Amino acid sequence: MATLFMKADRKVGSIAPNGYDKLLAGAAGVLLAAVIVALARGYAQWPQVPAIVWAHLFTVLVSLALTPWMLLRPRRTKTHRLLGKIWVAAMVATAALSLLVKTINPGHFSIIHILSIFTLIMAPRVWLTARAHQVARHRATVRGLVTGALLIAGFFTLPPFRLLGGWLFG
Repeated sequence: MATLFMKADRKVGSIAPNGYDKLLAGAAGVLLAAVIVALARGYAQWPQVPAIVWAHLFTVLVSLALTPWMLLRPRRTKTHRLLGKIWVAAMVATAALSLLVKTINPGHFSIIHILSIFTLIMAPRVWLTARAHQVARHRATVRGLVTGALLIAGFFTLPPFRLLGGWLFG
């Protein structure tokens, strides 16, 4: 999949947001709104939520809030570089913290933790490819992380038997 994006970038040669970037930015915005609504609806249960889950939620919120900005705003700017570093740090923190959250299978990892390992490997690549001016690889890695680590993982937090899903739909 990353190869597909790299080939497309070579053909276009533009760093401007394309349709997929806009789709990802919109989906991240929708997911951010869903998380905020879920948090508001679950206010009464906040005291029962473990601190590690709050830390994980905070880093997710940072990542989700920055994603549309990073995908849609001008690139190669000081602001993009600074926010990109914050985004990568938030993604790494989110993934690392998620390895400590084991509420589905207490004491065990769940299938969603595979995305955490993926993120811990790929998030540094976002920064490294940017530093090396490997635009196509950078873009492909960002898209892969947003798609898998933010949106797909986010989707799996919304079933009614999960905390956010229960608050959102309960």
